[in-house]
Amino acid sequence: MTTTTDIRPYAAACDRERLLDIWLAASRVGHSFLGEADLLAQMKIVGDVYLPKAENWVIVADGRPAGFIGLLDNFIGGLFVDPSHHGQGLGKQLVLHAARLKGALDVEVYADNRDACLFYARLGFAETARLAQDDEGRPLAVIRMHRP
Repeated sequence: MTTTTDIRPYAAACDRERLLDIWLAASRVGHSFLGEADLLAQMKIVGDVYLPKAENWVIVADGRPAGFIGLLDNFIGGLFVDPSHHGQGLGKQLVLHAARLKGALDVEVYADNRDACLFYARLGFAETARLAQDDEGRPLAVIRMHRP
């Protein structure tokens, strides 16, 4: 189990490649239903658009980035933890950090990502809406959730 963690702001020069590695590894676990080609295409967008656009916070475990949360105001645009650190509470730490900064939080989660749905529910998020398609128009249900 991880013993030493710290949450700090994203530093593009030293974090970008590691966070993209984390994003891809975590997406292969949680979003495997998208397929490898879609994940690789999305990874480029994450690196070129979402990381620069979002307010990102990095959790460092034992001296190395192990996960991150990307915020767009009070919306969680992404939460990704290296699969080797799943179950160690790092995702929870990142969400609670975001809640301390922003107060109420919103998130959208693929309905097919049952682990993520359960994770957010355990942290006090409740479903507020369900969409039949994702942002890119794919027929994948998305659940909107809110935490007061």
